[in-house]
Amino acid sequence: MNATPEERLAAAGLKLPPVAPPVAVYVPAVVSGHYVYTSGQLPMVDGALPRTGKVGGEVTPEQAAELARQCALNALAAVASVAGDLSAVKRVVKVVGFVASTPDFTGQPGVVNGASELLGTAFGDAGIHARSAVGVAVLPLDAPVEVELTVELHTPIGV
Repeated sequence: MNATPEERLAAAGLKLPPVAPPVAVYVPAVVSGHYVYTSGQLPMVDGALPRTGKVGGEVTPEQAAELARQCALNALAAVASVAGDLSAVKRVVKVVGFVASTPDFTGQPGVVNGASELLGTAFGDAGIHARSAVGVAVLPLDAPVEVELTVELHTPIGV
C-alpha cells in the first residue's frame, strides 16, 4: 500500500500545521473545479514569523530555504483545509516563490528549492511542478519568503 502524503511528511519528521489565518482580506485557498489555488503563504510558525528581513542581508540563503519549506507546509495545510486531505491531490502544478532579497542577491531559485523539495517529499513524482522564483523588495510583515501553490485534484470539489 502506498503511503499518503501526510504519512510521507511524518516519516520526514513533519506534520501539517494549522492553517495560518490571513493577514488581510482573503482566504487561504480556493477550489475551482479540479484545482486548488492557495494565497501566498508566509513561513508562520505558531502565529509568528520565525525570522524577518532580507535574504542576502539579515537572512542567509540556507535559513531562507528552511523558511520556504515552512511556507510550503503552510500552503499544503491550506490545500488540505479545502480538499479534505492531501490524498485528494493528483499533482502539484505550479509553485510561485517570492524572496525578499538584497539588490545583489541572485540565489532566489536555491531558496525556493526548500519548498520544491518538500513537495517532492510529500508527493514523489506528483510533486514535480512548474515554478517561478522571484526576487522582491519587501514582503508582508517583512517576511523573507512567500510561497503559493496550484494543485490539481483527482476529483473536482463542489461540481
